[in-house]
Amino acid sequence: MVYDLQKASMWKRISAFLFDIILTGVITVLFAFLLSWATGYDGWQQTFTARYGGIEDEYQVKLDVSYEEYQALTEDQLTELNAAYEALRQDETAMKAYQMIRTLSQLIVSLSILLGILLWEFVLPLKLGDGRTLGKKIFGLALMRTDGVRVNTVTLFVRAFLGKYTIEIMIPVLLIMMTYWGAIGIIAPIILALILIVELGVMFFTPTNSMIHDLLANTVVVDYMSQMIFDTPEAMIAYKEKIAAEQALRETY
Repeated sequence: MVYDLQKASMWKRISAFLFDIILTGVITVLFAFLLSWATGYDGWQQTFTARYGGIEDEYQVKLDVSYEEYQALTEDQLTELNAAYEALRQDETAMKAYQMIRTLSQLIVSLSILLGILLWEFVLPLKLGDGRTLGKKIFGLALMRTDGVRVNTVTLFVRAFLGKYTIEIMIPVLLIMMTYWGAIGIIAPIILALILIVELGVMFFTPTNSMIHDLLANTVVVDYMSQMIFDTPEAMIAYKEKIAAEQALRETY
């Protein structure tokens, strides 16, 4: 552990986190709009909506029914609804549009979040120095390795991509999307709960009150004004030796 660690206060970390997450969200939405336009997502959505509505009009049914509405259908209404569902499944244009919507949704969400995280949590901290996002800079925080050494490119990438993007964001997002599309069952909330429990556990019970991304990258958030951050491990060792020597001289005196 680093010499004389000056951990950032929890309220500053929370404030910086909220500031950063809001701006990251705005950037992510902008990327999503651009990717939607570039991939032609709206066109596929319009195609499916038109075919879907056409079948509803043809069979005089509502395809999107709740469980209670389904239970209340008469036998004749149920027959018409099943016929409409079958017609929709047999409609190649509708099914192709539906598959494209699912594929592009996952692609757009994944890429837009990735670009937002890399821009805000990797590129920007490299420019501002000491692992600082705009939120950390405003609230007087910085990032360093747990041994007191300044973070480098590899450390920031591991923290942003593997920790924040992959484990803390994309795994939950993909599980939620798979649940929405009906591709996964009870396992999704179980995994989400386990991730939340681990996140809270490491945040409250580790000496540095770190989160998963900090544990993976071996980093800690510190108070920028009071924490001494060294360029290299050798510089930190030399500093410790200097302090020890000065203390020895004072004790001898």
